Amino acid sequence: MDDLEGQALVATRRSLHGVAELVIAGPQFRTLGSIELRVRPGGFGGHLSPVRVEGSDLVWDGGRMRLEGTCRELAAATGQEVSDLADVYAVGSGVDPDEALAVDADALDRLLGWFVRGDAALRAFAPDVEPILWPEHFDVGLAVGEVNYGASPGDSTHTGPYAYVGPWTPREGEFWNAPFGALRDAADVTDVEAVVTFFEAGRAAAR
Repeated sequence: MDDLEGQALVATRRSLHGVAELVIAGPQFRTLGSIELRVRPGGFGGHLSPVRVEGSDLVWDGGRMRLEGTCRELAAATGQEVSDLADVYAVGSGVDPDEALAVDADALDRLLGWFVRGDAALRAFAPDVEPILWPEHFDVGLAVGEVNYGASPGDSTHTGPYAYVGPWTPREGEFWNAPFGALRDAADVTDVEAVVTFFEAGRAAAR
C-alpha cells in the first residue's frame, strides 16, 4: 500500500467511523437506548435503527443519500439530530459533526468488504454468539471464554484492516504479536476460512 492509498484508507475509515457514531449509533442510543451496530449486506447499520450504510450511500426508511457533506447534514436528512456518545465512552471517532467527510471509492470497498469477511468469520467461528460492531473503536467482534475475537478496519496500532484475538488476561508466547494480544493483517487472511483459522489458533494459544 503506497502513501496515497494509505492516506485515502485512513481518511475514509475516519469518515465511516464518524457516520457510524454520530449519524447511526448516537441517535439510536438517544431514542432506543442501544449503541450497538451490526454488519449489514454491503455495509453496516443500527441494531435497532433502520439507518444504515449501503456501499456509498446512507439509507433509511424512505430515503437514500450519498456519503458526502457532513454528519450533521446526513443525520438531518434522516430526520434525526446528530449525536456523539461522549457521555457513554471516552474515546470515539473524533469526527466533528460539521467536518467534511472524505470517502474514497476504492478504500470504501476495501473497508466494507473487510467488515463482511470478518463478520462471516465470527459467525462461522462462534455461531451461537452475535457479532457486534461497536461505535467506540469501530470494530466488529464477540467474546468467547474471556477472549475477544474480531475484525478492525485499522487504528493507531495497525493502519490497515486486521483480524485480532485479545485475551482478557495477557498471554505470553510467539503467537501474541500485539499489545492487546494477536493480530493478522487482512492481506494475510484473505478469505473467511483463513480468518476462522486464525481465530481457532488464537483460542488454542489462549488455553
